[in-house]
Amino acid sequence: MTNLLASSNPLTHVVQHPYVEVPFALLWTKEQTILSNQIMMMIVAGVLLIVFLPRAIRGRRNAGEVEQLTPKGAYNFIESICQYFRKEVAEPALGPHTDRFIKYIWSAFFFVLTVNLLGLIPFDAVAYFVTGMPAHPLHIGGTATANIYTTGTLAVCTLIMMVVNGFRLGGKAYLAHFCPGPAYMAPLMIPVEIIGLFAKIFALAVRLFANMMAGHILLAVLIGFTLSAFAVGAGMGIVVTIPVIIGSVAINFLELFVAFLQAFIFTFLTTLFIGMSVNVHHDEHEHAEGQAAAH
Repeated sequence: MTNLLASSNPLTHVVQHPYVEVPFALLWTKEQTILSNQIMMMIVAGVLLIVFLPRAIRGRRNAGEVEQLTPKGAYNFIESICQYFRKEVAEPALGPHTDRFIKYIWSAFFFVLTVNLLGLIPFDAVAYFVTGMPAHPLHIGGTATANIYTTGTLAVCTLIMMVVNGFRLGGKAYLAHFCPGPAYMAPLMIPVEIIGLFAKIFALAVRLFANMMAGHILLAVLIGFTLSAFAVGAGMGIVVTIPVIIGSVAINFLELFVAFLQAFIFTFLTTLFIGMSVNVHHDEHEHAEGQAAAH
């Protein structure tokens, strides 16, 4: 048992464990992962949202006229979140385009939050107590948002929403904002604005990835202390394990808070970036009207 504990990798629950891979060279990888523990968690999160969110509001739809005006239970919780994002986050940033993008904003928040919360559930530990196996061969569970590919894909979705809708709703005004200065400054300003656009998306991806990865790495380090202590002796292992357990409980509560916080920050920044893209022409129109009124 001591040898097993000493040889265990405390970062096993942090990294991705592929289930299905195909030999296909792309960029720097020779094999592409089709299914893994983290991809499975994203699928589970999607299924949970598809199944349970409609059920939470079904009772409201089937209620009478008076009951429909008094949300309660799970629907009250969901409606409070949706109303907050609409009034306090979306409307100040998106203005007249709020209804156009609010569904995407809601979807992004609930998906990121669900994936973050699923990552806190120790599926491998539960499998160990149920089956008696020290490590499940499939490495069940994991935090998908602790994978830069996942957060990068979510950030690219935001980039597409920014650029496509900026062109569609702003047209020439969206292109003009890449060179806010005189025309002779275009060779300098346009590259800077393009780099700034991708810097926003990079920050959006890395912020979520780094914060979700950090807590799991800290827990893995604490578990590593325990494994190393047990490798020395049972007495040393018990002495080290007690403060590690206390610290792990505190970190788990902190991670629960971070799961909600990072879902909110990701959604808030997504809304802000989309609003900066689709409201460019409105800002310029208001500026022109102000100048005309001054004259």
